[in-house]
Amino acid sequence: MQIGLYFDQTRCTGCGACQVACKDWHDIPAGSENWMRVLYTEKGKFPEVFVNYLISPCWHCQDPVCVPACPVNAISKRDEDGIVVVDSAACLGNEECDVKCLKACPYDAPQFDETPGAKMRKCNFCLDRWQENKLPVCVESCPTRAIDAGHLDELKAKYGDIQETEDFTYSDRVKPAVIFKPKFDSLVKNKNLLAT
Repeated sequence: MQIGLYFDQTRCTGCGACQVACKDWHDIPAGSENWMRVLYTEKGKFPEVFVNYLISPCWHCQDPVCVPACPVNAISKRDEDGIVVVDSAACLGNEECDVKCLKACPYDAPQFDETPGAKMRKCNFCLDRWQENKLPVCVESCPTRAIDAGHLDELKAKYGDIQETEDFTYSDRVKPAVIFKPKFDSLVKNKNLLAT
């Protein structure tokens, strides 16, 4: 069975609560290591602007390329739920392996802090919480309820099967476990309607 995430791009305000909650829950120090990132896009010119946000955790791909990219097998995919986990102690570190996993991942999910020899870490779907039948902390911290998590089949039944959105391209190679409610660029849509 494969777990997954749902993201409603129409609800996200870019507040960063999910990112802060993730850092807090996992005791990630201030700095560049962010297991949950909030990406921002702005298009157009005033008064016609389009703004959207996109969360960017590990998507726990159904066929993750980070797993075979790791030279010491420090990354694995759990059979029981599809969560991609890292044994940071087995990781060679950002200098010795030259961040092969990060270079392989199309979504930049593997994270290293700035220190020489830093070990790879990343979103683990809040495995400790998940094993207690709790949702990941990013889901529970979102004030607009833009994020949900669960078994991918159940998410598809509940929210549909849209797997692409603004600034996110679904990779058939790795098959990220995510469902979206996209926020469409109304400026483009309106201009297209006027042109017809």
